[in-house]
Amino acid sequence: MTESNFNSALLVLCDGTIFKGKAFGYRGTAFGEVVFNTGMTGYQEVLTDPSYFGQLVTFTYPEIGNTGINSDDYESSSPSVKGVIVRQVSPWASNWRSEKSLENWFLENQVVGISGIDTRALVKQLRNIGAMNGVICSSGKLTSSELIDELKKIPSMEGLNLADQVTSPVPYDWKKTCHVDFDKRLKPSGSSPCKVAAIDFGIKQSILERLVSHGCEIRIFPASSDLSAILDFQPHGVFLSNGPGDPAAVKGGIALVKELLKNKNLPIFGICLGHQILGLAVGGKTFKLAYGHRGLNHPCGTRGRLDITSQNHGFAIDPSSLPKEKVFISQLNLNDKTVAGLTFREQPVFGVQYHPEASPGPHDADHHFARFVSLMEEYR
Repeated sequence: MTESNFNSALLVLCDGTIFKGKAFGYRGTAFGEVVFNTGMTGYQEVLTDPSYFGQLVTFTYPEIGNTGINSDDYESSSPSVKGVIVRQVSPWASNWRSEKSLENWFLENQVVGISGIDTRALVKQLRNIGAMNGVICSSGKLTSSELIDELKKIPSMEGLNLADQVTSPVPYDWKKTCHVDFDKRLKPSGSSPCKVAAIDFGIKQSILERLVSHGCEIRIFPASSDLSAILDFQPHGVFLSNGPGDPAAVKGGIALVKELLKNKNLPIFGICLGHQILGLAVGGKTFKLAYGHRGLNHPCGTRGRLDITSQNHGFAIDPSSLPKEKVFISQLNLNDKTVAGLTFREQPVFGVQYHPEASPGPHDADHHFARFVSLMEEYR
């Protein structure tokens, strides 16, 4: 391979659109759903968020890599994305917490990247047409026509149960909280902890850290866990995590939540995919958004209260499908009026279609963790 070929890369979309750019990170071929994130900060958290599993992430902010990679900001033990699309990647990392460059981290973890393309044009196309499958190729082994042929074999995100691919294979306990000095949010109080069974559909570490900070004792259970395994732990509450893929395809998780809801006095809290599974378990339906919500400044609220929220999801609950006698919509996404919050009328159960742990993002919605703990204390 010549030097020019080694440094070149292609992004090919399933509609035939081709972008030529520069290769960075691992040289190879990565297929996935092409989506975009509008956040200006937090690229390490995005890249390690299991909710992005199976996707090629486009960053609308024009440069990433300038703050490097550190050991505090991981959301999982390794990158979750299939590939990364950027306007420019910084060859230098300048930050007091940086431990290695983004380039070296990508090489270590075999993440394929492409830079030097018009990300504004790409995002406009995704907004107009919708998220679609694509491929980044920096190996030089396949032509654009061959890549388009291979793309036809890649399944759509609709119908994919990806939670089973990112969940932990075994239960484990979590006791760590956020240990960076500049995080001034609530720390462990030392009071009698609430026992939380967290169902792992692709859980972020920062969610676990926030639960611990609010005084919870946590055991994480695989997505395939049955009811007896959860009840044997004797939890004061159950947490349903975020995760990737189509929520309607997570049949086992939906069935488990249906069983959990039979206990009318068990507090349950769902975030993102967990929120959607709550809606499905009570008889609702979900649908795929055209290009999803992925960013740090989505306004959500109702009845006089507004939270600016961090979001990452490609599906939403159909509000017309929800049984009004059992649940009510507690918040709306004010950008498009999709369901952002769901509360059960006669049970201590609720969910939100965003990330109150704010990693990255604003801290407006951290109060939901306190709400969950308050419900557990009330019903324990």
